Amino acid sequence: MAHVLWWLLPAVIPALLLLGVVHFSDTRREPVPLVLTTFFLGGAFGGVAFYLQHLATKWTGLDVNAHVSGDAGALVFIFAFVAPIREAAKTAAMWPAFRSKHFDEPYDGVVYAAASALGFAVTENARMLMTHPHAAVWLARAALALPANVFFATTWGYALGRAKRRRDPGPIFPAAWTLATLVHGLYAHLVWGRGPGALVGTLPLLLAMGTLAFFAARDLRIRGDAQAASADGNRLEPVSIEPASGPPTLGRVRDALRREGRPIMVRWIVVGALVTVGAMMLGLAASIAFGHWAKVDFSLVDEHDVATTAPVALLGAGVLSAFPLSGYLIAKASQLPTLLEPALATALAIGLVLAVLGFAAPISLLFAFAFSPIAWVLACAGAWVGRPPEPSHGHG
Repeated sequence: MAHVLWWLLPAVIPALLLLGVVHFSDTRREPVPLVLTTFFLGGAFGGVAFYLQHLATKWTGLDVNAHVSGDAGALVFIFAFVAPIREAAKTAAMWPAFRSKHFDEPYDGVVYAAASALGFAVTENARMLMTHPHAAVWLARAALALPANVFFATTWGYALGRAKRRRDPGPIFPAAWTLATLVHGLYAHLVWGRGPGALVGTLPLLLAMGTLAFFAARDLRIRGDAQAASADGNRLEPVSIEPASGPPTLGRVRDALRREGRPIMVRWIVVGALVTVGAMMLGLAASIAFGHWAKVDFSLVDEHDVATTAPVALLGAGVLSAFPLSGYLIAKASQLPTLLEPALATALAIGLVLAVLGFAAPISLLFAFAFSPIAWVLACAGAWVGRPPEPSHGHG
């Protein structure tokens, strides 16, 4: 019994604590029995997903570990089967709550998606800790699984929250679910497909998804407050109530990424991409110079040893620091009213870098993919700061 508690309690208690945080973050709280039911369904469907994964490995010989199946085999297995079946399990666990009468406001999409994801994470962590209760690397994987599963589920939970009244997933759900599945696949490959040293690559990926989850939850809360203040509560209204200060909402960011009835300025996209690549080179050079000054041995990097990934983190920090600067410079120089050109310029620069790495250093390509979302977000944040002030008549 003591042996069971040794691996079961570390899997269950943190998940329940996070579930409590999510539950009490809702100003109009959901029924506890329904939240707990969704949580337990997430764990149950998670067990089914892992059993199906075991059967698929047994029948096909494929595995999530690249050192067992090879890089190509592991990637195909993860993206074609593992990630989709895991996100499908979490979605299925949330479905009864989505169809219930208690799912009556946008923010419920976050609450029930998180409950499902945390239940799923309990099953995942229990499996890990049952066989590796003391290994530090496995404890790190278990710690990452909690926020990771919540962030992935919040992506499609946002879409379901938007469609709450229709009891229908709506048009944005397939895109949101596909995005969550792709990011989950990349995360799973970094955590399971490579060595322990690849865990560092999950940090920028989770930071980007966490940022997206924060703004998604904030947007749903604003929608819920706007609906509660409206006389017509039978349909969702567009976000027209914007906070006077604080971080931008998804609505304002979406508006800033639109063309606003003007042609796209291609020259600023090209110039911006060149500026971004140049800033990346400068950031990389600065990291290398600092590393040599600090006597960091860049030749010691080994994906099987998490202790040798400090050089990767240093190089990644140098490259990432270039993106807010380049976004700011592009917005300042162009004086365009939207974020569209800086965003496209950054995407073009990232695409060029990924293409070069695909030929020159395929292993580094995985880390570059993991860093790409946060790099793009940082560039957009820099452009947001550098763009001209909004008209005084306000948004909407």
